[in-house]
Amino acid sequence: MARTIKNPKKAKRKNKGSKKGDGSSSSSSVPSMPTRIWQPGVDKLEEGEELQCDPSAYNSLHAFHIGWPCLSFDIVRDSLGSDRKDFPHTVYLVAGTQAEKAAWNSIGVFKISNISGKRRELVPTKSEDDSDMESDSDDSEDEEDGGSGAPVLQLRKVAHHGCVNRIRAMTQQPHICASWADSGHVQVWDLSSHLNALAESETEGAQGASSVFNQAPLVNFRGHKDEGYAIDWSPVVPGRLATGDCKNCIHLWEPTPGSTWNVDATPYMGHSASVEDIQWSPTEPHAFVSCSVDGTIAIWDTRLGKSPAVSFKAHEADVNVISWNRQASCMLASGSDDGTFSIHDFRLLKEGDTVVAHFKYHKYPVTSIEWSPHEASTLAVSSSDNQLTIWDLSLEKDEEEEAEFKAQTKELVNAPEDLPPQLLFVHQGQKDLKELHWHTQIPGMVVSTAADGFNILMPSNIQSTLPSNGAA
Repeated sequence: MARTIKNPKKAKRKNKGSKKGDGSSSSSSVPSMPTRIWQPGVDKLEEGEELQCDPSAYNSLHAFHIGWPCLSFDIVRDSLGSDRKDFPHTVYLVAGTQAEKAAWNSIGVFKISNISGKRRELVPTKSEDDSDMESDSDDSEDEEDGGSGAPVLQLRKVAHHGCVNRIRAMTQQPHICASWADSGHVQVWDLSSHLNALAESETEGAQGASSVFNQAPLVNFRGHKDEGYAIDWSPVVPGRLATGDCKNCIHLWEPTPGSTWNVDATPYMGHSASVEDIQWSPTEPHAFVSCSVDGTIAIWDTRLGKSPAVSFKAHEADVNVISWNRQASCMLASGSDDGTFSIHDFRLLKEGDTVVAHFKYHKYPVTSIEWSPHEASTLAVSSSDNQLTIWDLSLEKDEEEEAEFKAQTKELVNAPEDLPPQLLFVHQGQKDLKELHWHTQIPGMVVSTAADGFNILMPSNIQSTLPSNGAA
């Protein structure tokens, strides 16, 4: 799997009003020229043509960067409440840079506030005089449901020697983060002082300090024989961590009193090639899964020794990423270097074939995959083809429903026969997509990172899949 960002270049800040992705923070703009709908798998871009974002496809869409590109990031759980639906939103993130020189890298701890947006009807309602049809699709900032102006980015940087391959925040103690460095070190950090400073700071006009804080990690583990990418905190046991490297080894971390960890020096061995990703069980304290360049997925029980309890061939190519469904714990999603992704049902292990769905939509390596934390059948996938796709596995082709939708919208949309009906949304506009995460406290929000920066997006057509909880 090609994991690094090609020719990393530091993003430069530009004046407000610049095109999406050019400045530190920006919002989508309505194309000024007449447009037509681009259909994935049907339309091809001619020379000189380019895709323009249709803002009406999103409840919210913003872009920003923190300087050097980031291969990995994580959303930090905050105290602002769960199931947040009202704009403007505020989010906290941590990310690790991919700088040109090792000494230029840092862990970015940042807060993005004033994330504006607008709830949209899935099928526009026609007013009596039809006079407001155009204004519904025009997204002037005054019309948005909360917030005015661009989002505000506030950033604090912690020095990190070497590029950050992957970074994860602990669910139970979000100020504790673990980072995988390309130097082969795994470090655990206490970022509470930076998160507290951001929480207490004013947002007006703030873009974050340019200074870099020198801070010692809580732990600096040098026991891996090579660099790695696989890392995950247990959602069941606070502080329990597993890390996997490119030499096929997995080490288990156990927390101890005094903000430190005991790392088992004897690794778990079972793959014949690099361990690419690790996921702990959402329900079982001793179980985790791993995937590898050898094309297999292994299931481990830490009580049964250092070999996998079960191992099976999952893809013909490298298995790059996996995601364990936290709403339906029998389901696992896996993404491969050949662009395919599969859905596995652990209840079928005894039958020898766990695959219940297999998709060949993406043509380039899958770089990230994650189940929605709010809907058991929904997941998001990113690929090196510069597409972020959202899927609802509960959907099936319904010709009557399609005809009714066409009649209501007066649109002639002929989806290609080979386009999966489960494909709910396609997001483009980022180059060299690397990782995505759903926000666990803001239903429908996805954040993604790529070579040219971050996107925050809330597709307008996934609100129907979210639990209403009586909220508007």
